[in-house]
Amino acid sequence: MKTALLRRSVLALSLVALSFGGLSLAQAQEAKKNLVIGGTAGSNIDQLKVGIVPILEKKGYKVKLVEFNDYVQPNLALAQGSLDANFFQHQVYLKKFSADQKLDLAELVQGPIAPLGVYSTKRKTLAEVKEGDRFTLPNDPSNLARALVLLEQNKLITIKPGVDALRASEKDVAENPKKLKFIPLEAAQLPRSLGDTEYAIVNGNFAISSGLKLNEAVVLEKTPDYYLNVVAVKSADRNAPWAKDIAEAYRSKEFKAVVDSKFQGYAKPSFLQ
Repeated sequence: MKTALLRRSVLALSLVALSFGGLSLAQAQEAKKNLVIGGTAGSNIDQLKVGIVPILEKKGYKVKLVEFNDYVQPNLALAQGSLDANFFQHQVYLKKFSADQKLDLAELVQGPIAPLGVYSTKRKTLAEVKEGDRFTLPNDPSNLARALVLLEQNKLITIKPGVDALRASEKDVAENPKKLKFIPLEAAQLPRSLGDTEYAIVNGNFAISSGLKLNEAVVLEKTPDYYLNVVAVKSADRNAPWAKDIAEAYRSKEFKAVVDSKFQGYAKPSFLQ
C-alpha cells in the first residue's frame, strides 16, 4: 500500500514538473531577448547591420552577428543551435542543403539579394566572348545551375530540353558553340579569379564584399523570386515570438527605407517594392 502510494506521489510530482517545464519553455521563448544571427560577408551581413539590427534593438533585443565566408557553415551552425537565424541563401539552396544534410530548417521571410552578375577585367560585354574563353562560376549545385541559366539567357549556351533549370550542371549543356570552358570554384573565391580568366560569374554578396560594384557587371541576372534571399530558422522556432519579430523587421517601412537608400539595384520581394 505504501509502495503504491509512493509511486502515485512520484508520478504526480513528475507530471507537475513536466507541466512547469513546459510552462518554463514557453516563458523562455517569450522572454528570449538575446539573438545570434549569421550572414555571409558583403551585402548580406551589411543588410543585417544597418537595416535589421537597429529595428530589433528598438524592440528590446540584443543582437550578435556572426560573419561567414562560405555557404556551408551558416546552416550547420543554425542546426546545431549556435545561431538563432541566418540570412545568406535563397530558398532553392536552403531546401536542397537541408534535404542533403537532413536538417530541419525552414524559411521565415524573404529579403533582398544582390543579383548574380558576370564580371570581367578583359572584356566589356558578352558580345566580345571569344572561342575558348574561361568562365569561373559557383561550385554549389544550385548556384551553378543559376549561372548556367544566366549564360543561356544571354544566348551563349543551350541547356538540354527537359532538364530542370534549378538543377542543371555542366553535363546538361547541349550546345556550347564558343567552346567556353567552365571552372567551378567556391563562391567566395570567384572575385579573385578575375585576373586569371576572361569572365567570372559572381554571387552578389561576394562581389560587393570584394569591392566590385553591381553597375560594373558585364550583365546582371534578372532575379526570380525563388532566388531571393531568405531568413532561415529551425522549423521548431518558426512561430516563436522572436522569430515573428525578425520577420516583422524585414517587412517594416524602416527596413524598406534602408534598402531604398543603401541597397539600390537589389532584387526585392514584393513587400519591399
